[in-house]
Amino acid sequence: MFARTSAVVVALLATLGQASAQSTYPTRPVRIIVPFAPGGSADTMARLVGGELTRSLGQPVIVENRPGGASMIGVDTVAKSAPDGHTLGLVATGALAINPALFAKMPFDPHKDLTPVALVATIPMVLVANVASRIDSLGELVTRAKAQPGALSFGTTGNGSAMHLAGEMLKQQFGFDMTHIPYKGSAPAVADAMAGQVPLAFVDLTSALPHIRSGKVVALGTAGGKRTASAPDLPTLAERGAAGFDATGWLGIIGPGALPGPIVERLNGEINRVMGIAEIRDRALAVGAEPASDTAAGFARFVRDEAAKWAKAVKAANLKVE
Repeated sequence: MFARTSAVVVALLATLGQASAQSTYPTRPVRIIVPFAPGGSADTMARLVGGELTRSLGQPVIVENRPGGASMIGVDTVAKSAPDGHTLGLVATGALAINPALFAKMPFDPHKDLTPVALVATIPMVLVANVASRIDSLGELVTRAKAQPGALSFGTTGNGSAMHLAGEMLKQQFGFDMTHIPYKGSAPAVADAMAGQVPLAFVDLTSALPHIRSGKVVALGTAGGKRTASAPDLPTLAERGAAGFDATGWLGIIGPGALPGPIVERLNGEINRVMGIAEIRDRALAVGAEPASDTAAGFARFVRDEAAKWAKAVKAANLKVE
C-alpha cells in the first residue's frame, strides 16, 4: 500500500511539475541558435518567427548565428543546453537528415540529444549561374561541364549539405564533373556567384530570389519536383531536362533532448500559429520559403523519413566524413 501510494504521489508531483513548467515558461529571454551565416533562409525565418514569439511568449527571443562545422557547431550548442526551452535551434535538412549518414562521428546523438519541436517551412533550392559565365541553361551547363571535366565549380552552404548533395545528384544524372566549393551559408555562396568567384551556386531560393529578380544571377532551375509557390514563374530543373529530379530542403525548430512535453506542445502551438499568420506567410513566400506546420510528433516522423531518403543520396555520392 505504501509503495502504491508513493508511486501515485511521485506521478502527481511530476504532472504538477510539468504543468508548472508550461505555465511559467519562459522565465527569461529565449535564444534561437541558427547554425548558418546571417542573410540565408534559416536566418530570415528565425527572425520572422522570433519576432512573433517575442510578443506571444512575453520574453525577448534572440537570434544567434553560429555557422560552421556543417551545422554541428550551432546544433551542438542546442544539444548541450539545459532542457528548459530557453535555448532552441532553427535547423535545415542537413543537421538532422544528412549529417547522421555523412559523418562517422558527431559531437551529439541527433536522436537522443535533440527534440524536434516544429516544422517551419520547406525551402526550395535553385541552381544559379554568374551572368558573365554565359551559362544560361541546364543544357549549356551540361555541355560545358562535359567538355571541361572539373573546370566548373559550384558553391553551396557546405560539405554534405542538401545543396551539395543536390549538385552531386545532378552530376550523377548527366555524367559530368564539377568542383564543389563549400561556404558557411547560402548568402556568401550567392555573393561569390554574383561576383564571379564561382560560376555556379546551388543554394536555397530564399537567398537567391532577390538577385534572380534583379538579374544579378541567372536561374537555371529550381530543384523540387514541382514549381514553387513563391516563384511559380521559375521552371524546375526537371522541366529544363533533368527528368525526375527532386530535391527540397526544409527548416524546423529543435530543442535539447528531454525537453518537457508541455514546453514542446506550447512552442509547437505558438510556432504553428505564427506560420499561419497571413503577413508572415506573405513575407516568407516573398523570400522563397513556403510556410509549413505539423505536430511535434509529426515533425519527428518527418525527420526520420527525410534521414532515410538523404542517406541513400549520401551513399550514392560515396560521401563520408571521418
